[in-house]
Amino acid sequence: MSEQLDQMEAVSEDIEKKPDRAMGFQIIVREFLRDKVALGALIIFMLVVLIIVLWNLRVDAAEIMQVNILNRFKKPEPFSWSLLAEAWSGESTYLLGADQGGRDVLHQLIIGTGNSLLIGVMVTTIMAVIGIILGVIAGYYGGLVDNIIMRITDFVMILPRLMIIIVFVVVVRDVTIGAFVFIMSIFAWTGFVRTTRSRALSEGELDYISASKTMGTPTWRIMVKELLPNLASLIMIQLILSYAANIGVETGLTYLGFGLPPHVPTLGRLVSAATSPENIELRPWVWLPATLTILVLMLCINYMGQVLKRSVDAKQRRG
Repeated sequence: MSEQLDQMEAVSEDIEKKPDRAMGFQIIVREFLRDKVALGALIIFMLVVLIIVLWNLRVDAAEIMQVNILNRFKKPEPFSWSLLAEAWSGESTYLLGADQGGRDVLHQLIIGTGNSLLIGVMVTTIMAVIGIILGVIAGYYGGLVDNIIMRITDFVMILPRLMIIIVFVVVVRDVTIGAFVFIMSIFAWTGFVRTTRSRALSEGELDYISASKTMGTPTWRIMVKELLPNLASLIMIQLILSYAANIGVETGLTYLGFGLPPHVPTLGRLVSAATSPENIELRPWVWLPATLTILVLMLCINYMGQVLKRSVDAKQRRG
């Protein structure tokens, strides 16, 4: 009896030793400092997000998207700080020229980048919440519960996600950002379920989970306070990769004409101007800025994701 009590006390001490979050943060900082390219990518990404957020607060999207046929395909104005200041105040300065509707490309780029980033965040958040909840439940309980959840997940995975989104956009003529996010999210959570469930199954067999069950800890507390924190690193990596993928899906669908309506600027809408050979050859200012923005954002997210992955690996090697 005394030996069993000693074992229970030892396991309890192990449970009280929570993952050192401060140490995990220090590992991430160290990895970023070691990788100068990833550090630069982090700085660039944060600056882009900050500028986009602040600039969007100063721009009237409805006014920017009004057609001005007199400025159709107007060439970019020579750069000057005074024009940039006017653009910052919300005025159309045509620093990056105008599109086929005479609308300022610079302001469309600002609003479109903000919309694309927002859609990526919203879709990733919704799919993560659904996927993590189902994955943790399936991994924790196992057995019949796991079997039911995974069969539903397998069914959703085989559905043609892109085709369903395209049909939805065609049927609903004036698609809002909220509706577009919803239709993208309800089919995108399966990857989170499988990843989270796989890790939760292995964590559920460890001693600290068994000890918590033996001591009568409520199930929700075991899942939220003990199991979920040990999945945080894996979830963080999945979030980064899914965020980049969701931005790519939105951009690709809009480029093909199956995204948001024309009066809602996005990066894909600007890049879709490249479908015209004349625009590619004679009017690069219409589509090139959005293309470069997508390239920069994807590279930044990719480099940051690689550093986070190395940070997780380093933390696991430390035990």
